[in-house]
Amino acid sequence: MEEEKKKKKGFFSRLVAGLAKTRDNIVSGIDNIFSGFSSIDDDFYEEIEETLIMGDIGVKATEEILENLKAKVKENHLKEPAECRELLINSIKEQMDVGETAYRFEEEKSVVLVIGVNGVGKTTTVGKLAGKLREQGKRVVIAAADTFRAAAGNQLQEWANRASVDMIGGQEGADPGAVVFDAVAAAKARNADVLLCDTAGRLHNKKNLMAELGKINRILEKEYPTAFRETLVVLDATTGQNALMQAKEFSEVADITGIVLTKMDGTAKGGIAVAIHAELGIPVKYIGVGETIEDLQKFDADEFVNALFQVQ
Repeated sequence: MEEEKKKKKGFFSRLVAGLAKTRDNIVSGIDNIFSGFSSIDDDFYEEIEETLIMGDIGVKATEEILENLKAKVKENHLKEPAECRELLINSIKEQMDVGETAYRFEEEKSVVLVIGVNGVGKTTTVGKLAGKLREQGKRVVIAAADTFRAAAGNQLQEWANRASVDMIGGQEGADPGAVVFDAVAAAKARNADVLLCDTAGRLHNKKNLMAELGKINRILEKEYPTAFRETLVVLDATTGQNALMQAKEFSEVADITGIVLTKMDGTAKGGIAVAIHAELGIPVKYIGVGETIEDLQKFDADEFVNALFQVQ
């Protein structure tokens, strides 16, 4: 328990550090508004709106946050801008609340499909998830079904070795469906708890992607109907609104159950986590702020907003 607490504290401080650019982008602007305005008026709200939108929180989320804030200001008869800070923080947290984020795949035999365009940290995410599940004592098999990119298989094999898990496939040009078929057989034979599938993500040709994912889904339904299904889309936080567009496009071709946001430590656009929640109603399940397995953690909206505003 102590160990768990220490880890959590370690990640929280890394998250605070990782969100530095986003904080400069959003929070310092907001704090200037709170200290620069003497009364709560339309201009005050307009400035906040502009700062949030510029911080990649997105139009929809920003509008809802502001409506919520205005209602609370009225309700509490507030007159001083500085008194709004906590209310704004709470409004952002509420905006990100999509109920209890479930991690059912950890509790039962499951298949986790990981999708996303190349270069977002997808293969690394599969490797880190494998490591995390291993730490929980789970038996894991990885399917290297991203056969489009030559380096993907080698990269994944390194992660598999590091996490001491079995990997199936990885040959360039192999049929992804065949890889998943073999991986299901291996997962059953080895009584694996979780089958993690790394898939190729080529959004510019949606027809191919749909056909490929469709085929993988049919194989899983036929060969492994009892497995719980989770589909995670990996997005690079540094791409801001572009990540949101990718999430929308992937949600058109797959039944996405969660988002993994990587490279949070290198971006001023961390507000995208709020935008994705608001626009798609799909929970951000994991967040990455660095290279190690420990730097990928389950996403907690309260913790994220607290780290962003440096609320202890």
